[in-house]
Amino acid sequence: MKFFAFIFLSLLSLAVQAQLRYTKLVLQPGQVFSFEQSDIVVADTLIMQDSSVIQLNKSKQENYLYARVLIVGEHCSIIGSGEDGKAGKAGRAGVSLVAPCKSGGNGDDAQAGSDGAHGTSLLMYVKRIELAGPLSVSLNGGKGGNGGKGGNGGSAGSGTIHCKGGDGGNGGKGGTGANGGNSGNLQINIPLEERSKLDDMIRVSLKGGDYGRGGRGGYSGSGGMGPNRKYGLNGLQGVDGLDGGIGSDGRISYQDYQN
Repeated sequence: MKFFAFIFLSLLSLAVQAQLRYTKLVLQPGQVFSFEQSDIVVADTLIMQDSSVIQLNKSKQENYLYARVLIVGEHCSIIGSGEDGKAGKAGRAGVSLVAPCKSGGNGDDAQAGSDGAHGTSLLMYVKRIELAGPLSVSLNGGKGGNGGKGGNGGSAGSGTIHCKGGDGGNGGKGGTGANGGNSGNLQINIPLEERSKLDDMIRVSLKGGDYGRGGRGGYSGSGGMGPNRKYGLNGLQGVDGLDGGIGSDGRISYQDYQN
């Protein structure tokens, strides 16, 4: 009773919306259980059979898992890693012209990639735990999207005896690479006498997302050829986009849980 009284008061103080509550929650082998729209799951007994997965609610910054008794089979995992960012769109190529003496069009600049999503932090409150195999917890940040490639410059028309060849179009700028998402943090609240059961039995991945790479600048368009060396100039190579930044790694912490 003290356990659930503490949970009730905790939930009130957190001012959350809906919680998922169970007397006994059993995940079948290979089952994926989702927090769905909630950010709190409360269970008197939670049993994760072999290869079962708990999928956190990634739309929330923090999720909470309360279990008076947690029983874990082999190859089980909890996943709250952020999604990878999307690559930026490539720039459109400049118009190439066949008309004599006309210059090619410039390539368009590419779009930047989108940032990787942050991993979800997880706070676990467990009174007693039994593990038949290691429990994996992944709260990594998503990778930043790569910048798009700049559009190529268009080729120019050739020269004639009356005019020189046209100039090639300039390549578009490559898109900027996006930032990787930050990892979530893991806090495990568990009695000291149960803490030793987690030694070598929990596999935690709390890596910040890798950076997105800047897109390559568009290739220069070719200048038009002409008689008597009446050549047009080649366009300029597009500038490469800048790389994004790496997301921050998360951390794991333990708290003595006596309620």
